[in-house]
Amino acid sequence: MKTNGKTDLRQQTDKFLMFTLGNEHYGVEILQVLEIVGMLEITPVPRTPHYVLGVANLRGKIIPVVDLKRKFDMPSGEVTAQTCIVVVRTGRFEAGLLVDRVLEVAAIPADMIEDTPCFGNDVEADFIQGLAKSDQAVTILLNLDRVLVDQDFARVQDAQESDHQALHTEAIAR
Repeated sequence: MKTNGKTDLRQQTDKFLMFTLGNEHYGVEILQVLEIVGMLEITPVPRTPHYVLGVANLRGKIIPVVDLKRKFDMPSGEVTAQTCIVVVRTGRFEAGLLVDRVLEVAAIPADMIEDTPCFGNDVEADFIQGLAKSDQAVTILLNLDRVLVDQDFARVQDAQESDHQALHTEAIAR
């Protein structure tokens, strides 16, 4: 079921992977999570958005890694022992999300999820699927299809191909 162009979470899974960015709580549908891994070596890719840290080799598969704090214009923090990469699938892409700490997989009852409030015309909040309330905190439930847009990954792929082509041309010139 869709409301205002958004999928109604109350008609879908009720399980979410909960994590933190700074002091804020976030969640993503567990069905979109492929795995959680520790920090990997990340290779920067030129000409990508500031929040794309680069790419990582995950058991032979190259995935882009997105710093969600940068994506959401939050102050970057230091990498700690709890910092990890949540590997997700959305649309045609797999990507790693750099998060401060994974909390748990939680079942959230439909009556605990509220629609995203209106923040005004100048604020884009379509990446928020809903807000889950509990006694401890409000958790922002993310719409990964809106957080990770195809254009971002197309730019990463274009930059990788451009760099590969430049290296190939340089090798031929030698």
